Amino acid sequence: MVSADRLRQITEAVRGAGSIGVAELSALTGASEMTIRRDLETLAGQGILERYRGGARSLLLRGDEPPFALRVQEGLEVKRRIAAEVAGLIADGESVVLDSGTTCLEVARALEHRRLTVLPLSLHAVNALTGAPHLTLLVPGGRPRQGELALTGPLTEASLAALRFDTAVIGCCGLNAANGLTAYDLDDAAVKRTAIASARRIIAVADGAKLSRTALAFVTPVSALHAVVTDEAAPDGEVDALAAAGVHVRQV
Repeated sequence: MVSADRLRQITEAVRGAGSIGVAELSALTGASEMTIRRDLETLAGQGILERYRGGARSLLLRGDEPPFALRVQEGLEVKRRIAAEVAGLIADGESVVLDSGTTCLEVARALEHRRLTVLPLSLHAVNALTGAPHLTLLVPGGRPRQGELALTGPLTEASLAALRFDTAVIGCCGLNAANGLTAYDLDDAAVKRTAIASARRIIAVADGAKLSRTALAFVTPVSALHAVVTDEAAPDGEVDALAAAGVHVRQV
């Protein structure tokens, strides 16, 4: 098991149990107790859990989004395939608003050498696109969320409301035909809604697992989406339901 997968498994086990011992985590993951202790120190440093002698207890509430540092390496190959597909849907010369999140960060990297105007909604993506040779980079105002570095608040929303984009690339925490596109964070959901209102075409990006999830904050019904780019792990029933709602679904 690679480190990122093991950290995710440990996080889910600790959150599910509330607290759990090193020996139990070692048996669960197949890693040595020494490795588990190092992993717990890493996760404690990210604010995910609290260490105690012989184990750890979760600091994440049910429904909390795992920290960016943990998510950024998870499913990286899938995210890169999604990003490449999205880049192929965007023509040179377009103006693009690019949402926050780990999949959208990979989209930013896929657009680095394109002739586009891009306004990213996270400082991670701003950093990835700084110095791009042919790209016009716009930076919104706003308050960056700790760790995530997603820009939120009235300054971000005002920046978006003042502009009109050809395409919005929107990430999510959950997406399905019944409950629409959802997010964990209320401020993030408000920024997503403003970005959607500012664009002519809306492309949602989500790994297949998110098509079976619903998060707390409603963003938009799927009828507002023009396309969804996901992977082949997406449940067939959800893919069919999105298509029946008029959304073009592309699986990579």
